[in-house]
Amino acid sequence: MGSPASTAVAAVVVLLLCGASARAQDMDKEWARPPYRGFFGAPGSMLPQSDVDLLEFPLNLEYLETEFFCWSALGYGLDAIDANLTGGGPPSIGGQSASLTPFVRDVATQFCYQEVGHLRAIKQTVRGFPRPLLDISAANFGKIIEQALNATLDPPFNPYENSVNFLIASYIIPYVGLTGYVGANPKLLTPQARKLLAGLLGVESAQDAVIRTLLYERGMTRVASYGVGVAEVTAHISDLRNALGRRGVKDEGLVVAPGQGPEGGTVGNVIAGDHLSLAFDRTPEEILGIVYGTGNPAQHGGFFPQGADGRIAREFLV
Repeated sequence: MGSPASTAVAAVVVLLLCGASARAQDMDKEWARPPYRGFFGAPGSMLPQSDVDLLEFPLNLEYLETEFFCWSALGYGLDAIDANLTGGGPPSIGGQSASLTPFVRDVATQFCYQEVGHLRAIKQTVRGFPRPLLDISAANFGKIIEQALNATLDPPFNPYENSVNFLIASYIIPYVGLTGYVGANPKLLTPQARKLLAGLLGVESAQDAVIRTLLYERGMTRVASYGVGVAEVTAHISDLRNALGRRGVKDEGLVVAPGQGPEGGTVGNVIAGDHLSLAFDRTPEEILGIVYGTGNPAQHGGFFPQGADGRIAREFLV
């Protein structure tokens, strides 16, 4: 028979073991489990479910950017670059090689492969999902521009027709993802997830800056035979995204009204930002309303005829 001291020690050990077991059960609930088991890159590492969801959601935009840039620059999409990254998802609708100047084609090619890298980076961190059905057809881009200008265009806008049209179409896409990354950042719980997002945000911001700069240089250039300048088109696109996002002004064209530029000192607005020149943020709900073209995250359409994927997007479609 043990001494009172040894009995007390044994009781403490039992209590500690019970507490550890209960904590382990709590951790099972707190951390991601299949089919969303957090981290798939390095063995033994895991992310909380909320981080997994926030990192998976941007795959929708990254797939979209990859397909548009690659088709425009190279004349083929992700299937021809690395079919494994598609996850077996359906081929995109309407992609084609764009008629670009050598300089713009070079930029678009770099963007294409940068987006492929983004897909790899995200999928090395979270499981992800197959590429959703994407509509990158000239007809779909034409509808967006007509919606922005509130006019029927003749001939219809075609993003693949020339470099200016391609840059205008490019203005539509990366900035939306950029604002999504800014919005997701404060919600991430782990340094690993925040590091990945910061890397993605840095390059997406740079892409948007390049696109805006090339368009700003062409600000007064007329778009086809529509009688509208490039800068005016970007303002209409930004207004449309603000309307579809339904959360106020989080988007600005290349030229703004007096007093609305950085520190109120310019009307030129080559980089969009708030009154402190900080990047705007958007929620997944806002982003879905914009890329669906409906203003409603529960009503798919636009670039995503069958809806976006991932837990966050699917919750709106239930």
